[in-house]
Amino acid sequence: MDINRYSPSYVLKQKHLIGLTDYSSEEIFEILYAIKAMKRKFEAHEETHILRGTTVALMFADTSIRTRSAIEIGTNQLGGTCVDLPYSVDDMKAGENIRDTVNVISRYGVSALITRGIDKKMLKEFTSISQMPIINSHNEECVPIQALCDLYTIWEKTGALNGVKLAIVGKGTSTVSSFMIGAVKCGMDVSIAMPSGYGLKRENIEAAEQLGKIYFTDNPVLAVRDADIVYTSAYRYHSVIPEAEKNDLAPYRVDAGLMSYAKHSALFMHPLPATRGLEVTSDVIDGKKSAVYDQGENRLHTVKAILTLLAK
Repeated sequence: MDINRYSPSYVLKQKHLIGLTDYSSEEIFEILYAIKAMKRKFEAHEETHILRGTTVALMFADTSIRTRSAIEIGTNQLGGTCVDLPYSVDDMKAGENIRDTVNVISRYGVSALITRGIDKKMLKEFTSISQMPIINSHNEECVPIQALCDLYTIWEKTGALNGVKLAIVGKGTSTVSSFMIGAVKCGMDVSIAMPSGYGLKRENIEAAEQLGKIYFTDNPVLAVRDADIVYTSAYRYHSVIPEAEKNDLAPYRVDAGLMSYAKHSALFMHPLPATRGLEVTSDVIDGKKSAVYDQGENRLHTVKAILTLLAK
């Protein structure tokens, strides 16, 4: 389906956002059109106090800078209040009951709960009982907010999604997995180059392949050739990368030479944080073809769109 032939209703049937696997192409389009509307209002300095009188709660099991900032600032711009809920694995192990926790929080008037670093099993428990929307910003399986942000950025920059060639190189991460599934659902042509031992989980590949054709290779040049978008992401976050891993991934570093195989109009994308010299060279990420700061800004509009559609 072509997003440019889709007429949005700005309504979602889904109650939660855990990953894009459960979302149809049409539901993804609804969010992308909402992002577009939020950005237009932002650029026009139009007040959008859609969440006036509501509270958005954050439950983060790990740290974040850009995501947290986008959520807190976005909630504020929508007229809502953002509160931080303390989360501790020790508390959970000490006897905190998920059902009791979620049900009590929802009675505090919380309109949505945004999580980070909460594992798939626990999130499933959350969503099975929660009457308030649960929004997963990032965990070991899915990074849906970033994927939606990146899809919108491509649409904004190229004017299309269907038929756009996307090349993903580097390491298979949860960010890449979510983006791959979203890209295929939007009709993009996806090529992925990763070294042996650093690929995506088999179940995620199988899920994406049921939606469309994906070309896999261990040769980054073959993946990038004639691409409209060249994409890579952080190899590790909050941890040191072993020298052996650096050596294995070095041939997949996005530099000017690799970018030269893409279309002359190709854009480079990276969700950040980026380690210059590791997954990408400075001249590429800081160059004219880089869309990373557009991605960074669009995370704000993405968060606002998701909250507008899901928060009650």
